[in-house]
Amino acid sequence: MPRKVDHHARRKQLADALMSLAATQGLEAVSLRHVAAEAGVSTGMVQHYFRTKDEMMIFALDMVMQNVQARSVAEAASAQPAGPGGIVRTLLLQILPLDELRRLENHVVLAFLAYAAVKPAIAAGLRGSVDQMRTFVAEQIRAAQENSDSALRIDPAHAAMGLLALVDGLGLQVLGQHYSPDEAVAVLDTHLRLLFGSADDAPEPGDAIDRTPSTRA
Repeated sequence: MPRKVDHHARRKQLADALMSLAATQGLEAVSLRHVAAEAGVSTGMVQHYFRTKDEMMIFALDMVMQNVQARSVAEAASAQPAGPGGIVRTLLLQILPLDELRRLENHVVLAFLAYAAVKPAIAAGLRGSVDQMRTFVAEQIRAAQENSDSALRIDPAHAAMGLLALVDGLGLQVLGQHYSPDEAVAVLDTHLRLLFGSADDAPEPGDAIDRTPSTRA
């Protein structure tokens, strides 16, 4: 009886190999042959699952976003963050490069951003992920403003855009070793306190940073 193949696991194996190469060599240097060698499989197997390099990169980017979401959900379930501010903090800490996995993911996303500048299909995938995250953060900011007299009254969509841009910038500074992870989290917490205001909605300054090595979902 033929052995049943887990096609999702195979695709994830190849996406992981692509992410590792992208983080160390950049996407321009990556080919289907390189990914096959990194994953320890044949080039034909890679081509069976992905017709082009772009298809494989879109899938790998989606894996990064799924990893962030899965870790955020797991952390929220265990820590039970108080209010919208705690929920947003939990999400954004999973984006900052605070451990080896998150540093790898940040390198990969940076490589995707550079590649997407000349690849419309890749750029469209990035826009969809960013829009989804911005909408979620804006909803949390709106909820905090509706339930608190002390939350800063600004446009939730613009506030979400600014907060995500802040996290992107902090991530670059940490990757470049200009800021320490602790400094980046302290800056993030300061802005969250300004946005969410009340003690019920905002995270407490100096909340513990998750340093536990993560695994992909």
